[in-house]
Amino acid sequence: MTGDLTAQRRFFAEEVQAVCNLRTASLVEALATVHREAFLAPGPWIVFGEGDFAAPPRTTPDADPRHLYHNLSVAIDPERRLFNGAPGVVSMCIDALDLRAGQAVLHVGCGLGYYSAVLAHCVGPEGRVTAIEVDETLAEGARRNLASIGWVTALRGQGTETSGDGYDAILVNAGMTHPHEAWLAALRPGGRLVIPLTFTMELMGPIGKGAVALLRKDPGGGSFEARPVTYIAVYNAIGLRNAALNEQLREAYKRSPWPTFKRLRRDPHAASPSCWLHGDTFCLSSV
Repeated sequence: MTGDLTAQRRFFAEEVQAVCNLRTASLVEALATVHREAFLAPGPWIVFGEGDFAAPPRTTPDADPRHLYHNLSVAIDPERRLFNGAPGVVSMCIDALDLRAGQAVLHVGCGLGYYSAVLAHCVGPEGRVTAIEVDETLAEGARRNLASIGWVTALRGQGTETSGDGYDAILVNAGMTHPHEAWLAALRPGGRLVIPLTFTMELMGPIGKGAVALLRKDPGGGSFEARPVTYIAVYNAIGLRNAALNEQLREAYKRSPWPTFKRLRRDPHAASPSCWLHGDTFCLSSV
């Protein structure tokens, strides 16, 4: 079984690479190496795939870990609709971070730590990963699951309490209405922030939908390039969203379902047709 599972992990990694056009070799190796089952409760597991869009989640036939090595979201807490996200979508987000050995990464919304372990594999033992989770039970699980990886620190918090020497990359694994100033400030020159910009409505419950944005800090540190990466449905961040911006986001997606922004502007200016999302302290602009 061990040999078969090793082969299954390798095929899984290569399939995600091919389907999602992953460019980061260390990310593909991480998908083939990190044991997903070690970051989940024992099976059988409740899973959700792209083909289940109009159907409820389903349960795997048994507790064989082979079932986890597909492009499936796996329930962490099905009552709260908390899932370990689909590898295809999350891997595209990690790939956009363009990680290198020795870099420092902040992972906000780490859940039980699986994708934090993937990030740790990408930067290697000469790098560092700070994994943060707001839910106390999940944070404790992440600390336990990541304890064997010496260059990962798992903490409980909202993720905006950044300190230290800064980060080369930040991955936010929760639906946000805007990039928080703390994350923009924590990025080193040339640093990358990947963040889901989602809107939610009452009928959607705790899940928001929208585009994932990549923000890259210019080498001079004064401004940010921006582009959309993919679409996502993801659990809403707790305590970090802005109600007014949620409505602005919903209207922005109505006007332009696939965002056309190219820069994050932070200079004072009046809203114009080039402003895809115009906030009080920032603007995602097509200029």
